[in-house]
Amino acid sequence: MAGSGTAHLRDGADPLLRVEHLVVEFPAGVGRKVHAVSDVSFDVVEGETLGLVGESGCGKSTTGRAVVQIPRPTSGSVVFDGRDLTKLHHEELRRIRPQIQMIFQDPISSLNPRRRVTDIVAEPLVVWGRGKSAEREVKVREAFEAVGLDYDSASGRRPHQFSGGQCQRISIARALMLDPKLLICDEPVSALDVSVQAQILNLLEDMKERYGLTMVFIAHDLAVVKNVSDRIAVMYLGKICEVASADDLYRSPRHPYTNALLQSIPVPDPEVPPAGENLALSGELPSPIDPPSGCRFRTRCPRAQARCAEEEPIIREIDPTHFVACHFPVMEEAGEGAGSAGGRLFGAQAGSSAADEGSAGAASDGPASEGAASAEAASAEGDSGVAVDPAAPPYSAA
Repeated sequence: MAGSGTAHLRDGADPLLRVEHLVVEFPAGVGRKVHAVSDVSFDVVEGETLGLVGESGCGKSTTGRAVVQIPRPTSGSVVFDGRDLTKLHHEELRRIRPQIQMIFQDPISSLNPRRRVTDIVAEPLVVWGRGKSAEREVKVREAFEAVGLDYDSASGRRPHQFSGGQCQRISIARALMLDPKLLICDEPVSALDVSVQAQILNLLEDMKERYGLTMVFIAHDLAVVKNVSDRIAVMYLGKICEVASADDLYRSPRHPYTNALLQSIPVPDPEVPPAGENLALSGELPSPIDPPSGCRFRTRCPRAQARCAEEEPIIREIDPTHFVACHFPVMEEAGEGAGSAGGRLFGAQAGSSAADEGSAGAASDGPASEGAASAEAASAEGDSGVAVDPAAPPYSAA
């Protein structure tokens, strides 16, 4: 999966945030380092919400923090509103940071337990010397009302006297005090109950409309990300593997990893059998200290072939505004949605790939004879460069 490249960056647009070839590495002993983020590129236009998703340990939170230069990236550029933040130092960087605010994953630990919540929300105004005391109180009161909290009842209380959802509302109010242009939400609902998650997501949407915000929404829950994102980038082990609009990504995921993530979303209906059991990812996430060669997803990918170990995939456009970094992305059959039984390979190697799987009897969950029939159908299509396997699911259980 995961590859490099900048084909998904929009040349004609004037993005508020443009990240190119971002690399973040941490020392891990003598001669070793953690490859947390490796050659990641993306852009966000003004008023847009970019969802950044992936399983725990993929580097999405590190990417979000590197945008605001905590920590400083090892290499790459982060251009915000026309200025490269990686080239700014000390006071220059400090003065541009109020325009970029963060909402952290744990709402309670991100608030000072010794201070009253009204003082916490007002602190950005005090630090930057904005307004007099009475003016600051008015602005804080407005912020509390905007996030659905009563200022008078909250004014004398401290963070431990609020629920997790209320603390996250307080964090959102604090992030909005300096009227930022960009809001980075680092898994803002992952620690909250489902009902509270819906409230916070609705609140973020309201705040986006009210304040004209541009957002980077980081999460590991694809169902959550779809509700708030205009565009989604999927990450795996420090790399971006797929970029598309939210609707396109959910309707027709092209990368094996993205499709497996979508298939893993449970359906809240006991009468509906679990979908995509044969797509479930096996094994653990490889170590970022010693990532696999070539495609980093190949050690868990049911489509992996020799080329995947030898050559890193470069992100490319395979549908309008739909980009994938994979040598053998999944293409759906006409009239069939994502995860249906009509998967097909895309690329010059498709015919030989399907033939190899068929001869091994692994192209489907049925007997080897079905796999061989699939291989023959694939070989017949081989000259066109697209192999269709009408009998096999998008991925084999092998």
